[in-house]
Amino acid sequence: MVDQAGGSLPELVRQVAAEAEEAWKQYAVEGAAGPDTPVEIDDALREIDAESAAEHLTYLATYDLVSLGSGRRDRAHARRAAERVVRLLGYEAAWYTNIIDLSPGTRAWNPVTRHTFDGVVAGTAGSFTVLLLQVGED
Repeated sequence: MVDQAGGSLPELVRQVAAEAEEAWKQYAVEGAAGPDTPVEIDDALREIDAESAAEHLTYLATYDLVSLGSGRRDRAHARRAAERVVRLLGYEAAWYTNIIDLSPGTRAWNPVTRHTFDGVVAGTAGSFTVLLLQVGED
């Protein structure tokens, strides 16, 4: 996956993950390990279509990964924002996530950070990249 803006998408995800790890380090489990390289991030990501990207963006903007069912934002508002982001990036954009299953009551993902919980959705088209990352600890 190559981001047209100059680096690979896994490199960008790793950069944002490192920033989140630094910002949330006081909450992280001491000695926690996670992906350290863009190659490991690339292995954690899977490609999804634009509709799935909107669903995943909505989920990450609405729900807390730590507390199942705990709302963070209004779902309808988050869905409108997610659809707008997908539309602005264009339906030819390539979208990726580390989330495997968003079924009710289920959380399954391939980690991209050292945090206990994380979810990322990233899209790229032309010279633009959009990335949403949520991290959490219980």
